[in-house]
Amino acid sequence: MQKALVVLSGGQDSTTCLYWALKRFGAEGVEAVTFDYGQRHRIELRAARKVAQRAGVRHTQLPINTFSALGGNALTDGEIAVASGVSADTGLPNTFVPGRNLIFLTFAAALAYQRGIRHLVTGVAQTDYSGYPDCRENTLQALQQALRLGMASDIELHTPLMHLSKADTVRLAVQLGALDALADSHTCYNGSRPPCGQCPACLLRTKGFAEAGVDDPLLEALPW
Repeated sequence: MQKALVVLSGGQDSTTCLYWALKRFGAEGVEAVTFDYGQRHRIELRAARKVAQRAGVRHTQLPINTFSALGGNALTDGEIAVASGVSADTGLPNTFVPGRNLIFLTFAAALAYQRGIRHLVTGVAQTDYSGYPDCRENTLQALQQALRLGMASDIELHTPLMHLSKADTVRLAVQLGALDALADSHTCYNGSRPPCGQCPACLLRTKGFAEAGVDDPLLEALPW
């Protein structure tokens, strides 16, 4: 049986990808992995557990504390406020965590290797407003080749959302029956629930649901 490991942050995109994997590989063929990297929005760790529990899949949480030690970005450095806009030097927002997706997928591939899983699913999208370089298709293609060579495996990276807008991602969630699960998801970079509604992640999520003409179930759910 073909099996898949989904990198599940607990956010809107990874939750949608989990249900994409469930449809493709079946409930018994899917597992999820979440990374505790010292993110300020730690509530997403709880969200990931709730999403995985609702879906009935095996869930593993792995610690990666090096990003916190490195600092220098708004997601792992508490002294840096989440800001809109991009840096004049890098052209990237201050929420960019250098190497994050490369590290996540490398650890996920190592876990998949140990468990005899060859399919990795991640919710990265190069159409995202942020333009993170580790979310781009050419980056993921290069990483897949590196993982195959470095682990002598036929691992395959799946990026179902790569070319979708946020509105298209919402529509896909509806098609996959993932809408209810999005009530358990978390997006806000400030770690607020209800969401702050002001950070770039909140604004992007709100825009996506509005353009899709769908009510966000997260806003209708009671606070935990």
